[in-house]
Amino acid sequence: MATMEQFLIDNAAHYNSLVAAYKPRPDKKGPASTDTGSGNPDMIVSTRIRPMLEEETTQGFPPGVFPRKGANIVDLHELRKAVRGTPSLNSFNFTVDHVFSSESSTSEIYDSLVEPLVPWAWGGGVGTLFAYGQTGSGKTYTVSGLERHVAETLMSGSLEGERKINVCVIELAGQTAFDLLNSRKQISILEDSFGTSQMAGALEHVVTSLDTFLELIDAAASLRRTAATQKNDTSSRSHAICRIRIENPSVPSAEDGMLYLVDLAGSEAARDRSAHDTVRMKEAREINTSLSVLKDCIRGRAMVDADIQATGKSTKKAAYVPFRQSTLTKTLKHVFDPASARSCKTVVVACVNPCLADVGASKNTLRYAEMLRVVVPKAKALEYNPDVPATWNNEQLRAWIDTNSGTPPISSSLLAPTESGPQLIRLPIPTFLSRCLQTPDVSPEQAQAFQTKFWKTHVDAQQSQRPAPIKDSDLGLDPEVVRQAKLNCSADPEDANAAVPFMQRIRPGMVVQYKPAQYFLGNNWQGKNYAMILCPASAVGETVCDLMGKRVEVNDEKGSDRGGRYLAAIITPSLLPGSYLVNVWKQIVVNADEIEAEVLMEYDEATRYYYMTL
Repeated sequence: MATMEQFLIDNAAHYNSLVAAYKPRPDKKGPASTDTGSGNPDMIVSTRIRPMLEEETTQGFPPGVFPRKGANIVDLHELRKAVRGTPSLNSFNFTVDHVFSSESSTSEIYDSLVEPLVPWAWGGGVGTLFAYGQTGSGKTYTVSGLERHVAETLMSGSLEGERKINVCVIELAGQTAFDLLNSRKQISILEDSFGTSQMAGALEHVVTSLDTFLELIDAAASLRRTAATQKNDTSSRSHAICRIRIENPSVPSAEDGMLYLVDLAGSEAARDRSAHDTVRMKEAREINTSLSVLKDCIRGRAMVDADIQATGKSTKKAAYVPFRQSTLTKTLKHVFDPASARSCKTVVVACVNPCLADVGASKNTLRYAEMLRVVVPKAKALEYNPDVPATWNNEQLRAWIDTNSGTPPISSSLLAPTESGPQLIRLPIPTFLSRCLQTPDVSPEQAQAFQTKFWKTHVDAQQSQRPAPIKDSDLGLDPEVVRQAKLNCSADPEDANAAVPFMQRIRPGMVVQYKPAQYFLGNNWQGKNYAMILCPASAVGETVCDLMGKRVEVNDEKGSDRGGRYLAAIITPSLLPGSYLVNVWKQIVVNADEIEAEVLMEYDEATRYYYMTL
């Protein structure tokens, strides 16, 4: 036994007496509930103290880590050798958002922290759980238990709506990735042309039952890389990422919800690596390096979120988030990238070994956890601005919804029963659309158009030098100036025509929804079909052909096609969610009896795409 460990055992009784007499000083940092600020609600940092092992108590080691009663604070005590006299106590305290003692069960952790991530991902958001700590501190035990609880919730039928659930589990060892559900086949972590990280080569499994889900979890665990270390005979020597992708068939245009359960490799102190060979030393160095990069990424993103939540917009220089410095953080780029538009919620569980012999490693783990916890300053009361959703309370938000959501008006009590403006901004798009569709007679197109309008209002408000919105009163009395200002939308610029049925005012530039009676393009058409009217079919030359190569028939009598047949450009979904592309050179002929409705679309100069509007 090492000299230091023998010293601790020999002085255990003295150490226990010092701990019993310890009285913590008032915490200068203050608890999370003080008036100076609170933790980031989208980044919850917690710690779990595992029970003392029988082997540790048998050897005579006392515990060195203690949860403070009635506060989210952990006290850690070291026994310090004295040059002369008796050893003294060296004490530290660490503040996190939640503390789970050795008596807490995995079910308690799930109910308090992880369970809210499931409906969040079910609704289209991104939820992530990280568990980290010293090897042998209970990370894998915690994550495996939480995975089972997640599976039970997803398969219980308690969540609203139908979803398609896809699961894959990958392992990251150093800079190499493996698919644990496909015979440990090596895969690649790549960024596509849009900057999104992709697990190229990973095999997804569609899950339809709880038994299948649990079998996949067990199969992945059995293939994960482990090795014996000085602290743990089966230490995880790699990071394991369980990704659950949730598709919403009712909103196919929305991005899929994501839930990541990440079991990080165990970190090791220097004394735990003393007997490692060169291969194991390199492995430990890579693990600790990736954990260090992960800390920088989580904290950087948390600081950006804290700034936005406190001020309503990002006013400071953006924090540097080095997510490309390791394969782990590159895989989870969407969690850290400040430019990401996805709604993300993250839970961190720092697993702690309470044994006095390991207080050095436990102190590093708790310090790591405390650094991740970014306190959000108490937000100043922002002055209400009708053009800035971040300043709206629930009453102001609901008033805006009632007057700007089209016909029929979307119920503000269903869309935002309790949310303020900033909270509705962070609501996942599928959840936003699903709430809109709860209002009778609201179509998916209207819901999508209103979501785009709300998001555009928010984006415009973030631009510090955005032009003021054009109002008729600002344009003087010149009706032509007013008319020109309205020509960025497919709506008829003449207000007097609003009451005229759209079939009686068809014009070039009008967007219509139609039934594809004659154009299938070899595909199964999904959802609605849109086209932009170009001109009557009789107005084109005899050599004009449609996109299928068929000549557009021209009648001899001029004008006989008025109200009958129109040459139109097809409109297709674009790359950005909710956006469309007008294919000017892909032309079709639409008969009047195929046209079902007028659709309003607006051109966005920033993205160069078209969006539905109201």
